[in-house]
Amino acid sequence: MSWQAYVDSSLVGSGHLDKGAIISAAGDSVWATSAGFTIKPEEMKNLVAILTQSGGAVDKAHADGIHVAGERYVVFRIEDRSVYGRQGRTGICVVKTKQAIIVGHYGEQQVVGSATQTVEALADYLIKVGY
Repeated sequence: MSWQAYVDSSLVGSGHLDKGAIISAAGDSVWATSAGFTIKPEEMKNLVAILTQSGGAVDKAHADGIHVAGERYVVFRIEDRSVYGRQGRTGICVVKTKQAIIVGHYGEQQVVGSATQTVEALADYLIKVGY
């Protein structure tokens, strides 16, 4: 399956997310994305810094929030491989695998738990198959 197919079917196609992207774990390239969901290079680098817990990025994220596709999100949880942020009734779920970072965005009509479970499940699958 192509990376775009994972975004189109496994993320957005689930109905639990309205936008999604898959970027490299190094934060230097976008492998696939939903139309209009453009994650800037500096945003990718910041996500990598948070997920690898380098340079005080976690504390900065909790204090200042994070930016994804030009939007600012308040961070409400950071775990070993995941970052969760919200902006009102919308939000993002970011999960790192061995070689990729999956970014899922949920809208006002989606359920947060279902959205995060969808992103986490794709991450688990990719880890299982070596990505």
